[in-house]
Amino acid sequence: MALFNLLENPVANKVKLICLFAVVASTASVLNTTKPLSNAQPIFKQEPIEIQKNTVSNSNKPIFSSIESTAVRKTVFFNYLLPAIEQKNAEILKLRASISNDELSTEVLETLALKYRLGKDTTKEQMLIAIDILPPSLILAQAANESNWGRSRFAEEFNNYFGLWCFAKGCGAVPKNRDVDAKHEVATFDSLKDSIDYYVLNLNRNQAYHNLRAIRKEQRENGNLITGLALAKGLTSYAQTGDEYVASIRSLIRYNKLEQYDL
Repeated sequence: MALFNLLENPVANKVKLICLFAVVASTASVLNTTKPLSNAQPIFKQEPIEIQKNTVSNSNKPIFSSIESTAVRKTVFFNYLLPAIEQKNAEILKLRASISNDELSTEVLETLALKYRLGKDTTKEQMLIAIDILPPSLILAQAANESNWGRSRFAEEFNNYFGLWCFAKGCGAVPKNRDVDAKHEVATFDSLKDSIDYYVLNLNRNQAYHNLRAIRKEQRENGNLITGLALAKGLTSYAQTGDEYVASIRSLIRYNKLEQYDL
């Protein structure tokens, strides 16, 4: 898989300096320029998040709202997320290999079945449908869309890049403009990795994304590359706008040529 490499870019030095400046920008400046995530397109098809409220340190990640250049911001955003996405997909591929080669104990398989909301009598084939990679292009596009290219309050303060909600009181951060009768909170994560881990788990086990997994299964069976453009068609339940949301994610993938990063 290809990766952005700032050191090989002809404007590398300029990008590097801008990135360094962004990282050390003051917290006060960030809070003055960051817009809260809009409630216009909430996530409503998602498993309750089984996490506790966390204290998050943002000292080691870029402050995207401090990067004025759109082109530079996108490059920094992709560079920041891609290694974590690759790591997650590598973990999944390793686990799939262990399942396929019958290397896991019955106890471990039962634990995986429980984690992925599968039945006790789940077959190897059924387990492999749920436990599979997500194309980097899809993850990047949704992260960019849901976090406003890393500039949303919830991305900057709580490492929530995917608009993920939780529903137990105190499980996350309460949105500033939440309706009086609403009970949801915005999930908080200790790291980008934790955010990606739960996002991937949500798409791989939630019944709302059954079609996404079916598309992925068909691509594998036909020997085709698993692409974000194809799997995006299974995201109609991710936001209230349905097909419009799918179209926006597919457009984002195309415009930014993100499929070059798919496995």
